[in-house]
Amino acid sequence: MNWDWDVAFESLPYLLDGIVVTFELTVLGSLLAYGLGLVFALIRQSRIPVLSQAVYLFVEFVRSTPLLIQVFVFFYVLQSALDVRWSPFLTGVLALGVHYSTYASEVYRAGIEAIPKGQWEAAKALNLPRGRTWLDVILPQAVRRVLPALGNYTISMFKETPLLLAIGVLDVLNEAKEFGGERFSFTEPITLAGLFFLAVSYPASILVRKLERRVGTA
Repeated sequence: MNWDWDVAFESLPYLLDGIVVTFELTVLGSLLAYGLGLVFALIRQSRIPVLSQAVYLFVEFVRSTPLLIQVFVFFYVLQSALDVRWSPFLTGVLALGVHYSTYASEVYRAGIEAIPKGQWEAAKALNLPRGRTWLDVILPQAVRRVLPALGNYTISMFKETPLLLAIGVLDVLNEAKEFGGERFSFTEPITLAGLFFLAVSYPASILVRKLERRVGTA
């Protein structure tokens, strides 16, 4: 099939709209995922067995089911059960955020458990309250250790936004498909959408690897 530059240029405004949506989904989903993931990790480390076990079961359940099923649960089941109406975009952000929060929680937990016991003992020797120990000693070190892993999950989330077409969210790839369907020409818009994902995710992966080396040598 021949490449049609007219079709390619005509698709650009549609793709730009999708690019904005893709970035918004990724940024908002990441903020939710890493905030909620930290809460889950702290609960797992808490001295409240009931809460810790409940979070463990939730994390394992979410990690064991496909993201697409969770998107449907948020869009159809949960909204019906709660008698609320969320936009497809908001539903997508919630589904991505909750899904990746379960992975982030395990990453945070690994970072916390990697802190040498001497740090805890030093904080105890200085009579630091438990809250100050977490905020000033443990969490800064733990978060720094896990930044590369969180970066990789952000890239994964970015590349999974097309799944949200199932509930009507038009990210860049889905805008390309919509435009291709209208013009009966998919080659140009789909190729451009693929190049966009490549142009963002590949350099981002390189940056994450460099960050991982810096964290590993610090």
